Amino acid sequence: MDKKVYITLENGRTFEGRSFGAEREVVGELVFTTGMTGYIETLTDPSYYGQIVTQTFPLIGNYGMIKSDRESAKCWVTAYIVREKCDDPSNFRCEGTLEAYLKEQNVPAVYGVDTRELTKIVREAGVMPAAITFKPLKDLSVLKNYRVKGAVAAVTGQDHRVSGPENGLKVVLYDFGAKGNIVRELEKRGCRVIEVPASTPADEALALHPDGIMLTNGPGDPAENIEIIENIKGFAGKVPVFGICLGHQLFALAMGGATRKMKYGHRGANQPVRRCDTGKIFISSQNHGYEVVSESLKGVGEVIYVNANDGTCEGVRYPEIEAFTVQFHPEACGGPHDANFLFDEFLAAMKKENKHA
Repeated sequence: MDKKVYITLENGRTFEGRSFGAEREVVGELVFTTGMTGYIETLTDPSYYGQIVTQTFPLIGNYGMIKSDRESAKCWVTAYIVREKCDDPSNFRCEGTLEAYLKEQNVPAVYGVDTRELTKIVREAGVMPAAITFKPLKDLSVLKNYRVKGAVAAVTGQDHRVSGPENGLKVVLYDFGAKGNIVRELEKRGCRVIEVPASTPADEALALHPDGIMLTNGPGDPAENIEIIENIKGFAGKVPVFGICLGHQLFALAMGGATRKMKYGHRGANQPVRRCDTGKIFISSQNHGYEVVSESLKGVGEVIYVNANDGTCEGVRYPEIEAFTVQFHPEACGGPHDANFLFDEFLAAMKKENKHA
């Protein structure tokens, strides 16, 4: 029988479960994600840095672990909570079990938990710090003081990485915690991708003579990244820019907009997004806990997508410069591909600027 563990929330609620994965005690920000598939991508998405992730879908691990489905080289979640784990996956691509992977990555996990009740608490009270311990936690001060800090610096790559054909349109990709499929979608369209660290100064990025700049997803509070926001100001308007998720938020801040923390965010592969001018609905994959305040961009940016559930800002076009950003993930993997065309729009913008150069 696996060891008993306790999940203690900042509000004092405690849940009992069983340990699997690494046997470690941790503290993190408790969130939930609604994806029915895609747990490999969730575990390896750097945007989950500092977070204890609860899966709402009850059975996790049934198709095992598959190296080629990972979004990055390591597991980034602080801990993982599921209702039921699968110890005997069935899939011709399977390369190992979920539990073996979590042990290898030194990530603790809990199963046998009422994840429905846990999710209801987060929906009603909002995301909150939580601890996973082997004895009931009596001192809640460690939770009251917990905050996810320095997240982008913790996940960004440290070197330049170049991929794609030499004669392709050149994209400088700012790695704020980039999902691997963003790079793959650009390469699929023949782009030469140069991944650079999050702190790369604007003049260094422009010295690479890019046809466009991609701002990727990543973790944490966007407003914390003061240096990055200043760097964005340095290249905005000089080359086409496409921002995704955190990149969307950071670009808005660079343009004078504002962001704020959401009650429980959007995490999962079933978020409906409405295009404002046509009313068309897209189903999207999302993973974020902060939003751009639409009103803060009046006169600067035009909100072109909103969330069909709560009306929050999902995309902005900046008419004075060649730039557009979205909160959702058009590169979704696994997830819906409804918004995949946005990469084609980015290519069209780069080709248009090339003709004018």
